[in-house]
Amino acid sequence: MNEAKAPGVAAKVMGILDAFAPGDPALTLTEICRRTGLPLATGHRLIGELVAGGFLERRRDGSYRVGLRLWQIAAQASAATVLRELALPFMQDLYEATHENVQLAIVREGRALYLERIRGPRSVPIVSRVGTELPLHATGVGKIFLAFGPAELLERAIGDGLGALTRQTITDPARLRAELAEVRREGFAVTREEMTLGSCSVAAPVRDARGGVVAALSLVARSGAVDVRRLAPVVVAEARALSRDIATRGNPEILAEPSFR
Repeated sequence: MNEAKAPGVAAKVMGILDAFAPGDPALTLTEICRRTGLPLATGHRLIGELVAGGFLERRRDGSYRVGLRLWQIAAQASAATVLRELALPFMQDLYEATHENVQLAIVREGRALYLERIRGPRSVPIVSRVGTELPLHATGVGKIFLAFGPAELLERAIGDGLGALTRQTITDPARLRAELAEVRREGFAVTREEMTLGSCSVAAPVRDARGGVVAALSLVARSGAVDVRRLAPVVVAEARALSRDIATRGNPEILAEPSFR
């Protein structure tokens, strides 16, 4: 009988870096080892080497965070970099018009991955940061992907379980399907305290030259301070303007790595 091969050094290092993927800005040695299954001694040695190489940084409190060297390498991911650069002027216009949180996201491995955001001193605090992954069913951008994406994306989300992030999160598959049908009719998605209590959002699809949805643009505001449905037209307008810019440029990096087909 063949015994399972122990993970090599590369696999262990990838596991350490992947431990930060859920969006935690800092982790202790114990937390990293618990997530990776590595012995403390092995984790300490490998983390020390990653710190020496600039891939991780050790904070004053002894915890670790992603280092600038890893960020420099990740920033060269062509599709994400090009899309962020194209989107920023439209995101800035949207921020200037509303002074609310503005976000750009794509879908990766069944979750919303945030590529960029703009916020100001008046903006409501939000949980998403650049590089954060959040559930599709509880976010405005996620509803865009579920509404306009392939059927298997929605079925996967339902199969994985529509977890309740707040008491307002939609957890019933039938209710979610009905709301996604409305998103397709109206061309935008809204959330009301479904991801975080105290905030609401509106999102619109960003399309490529062939009409495929490659990203979603969203605005997040404080609940009760504004009716996000009234802000939908400006979000949709900026998303469409960005889509036209992408189509005009016919950028191969974006077209080569769509969010889904």
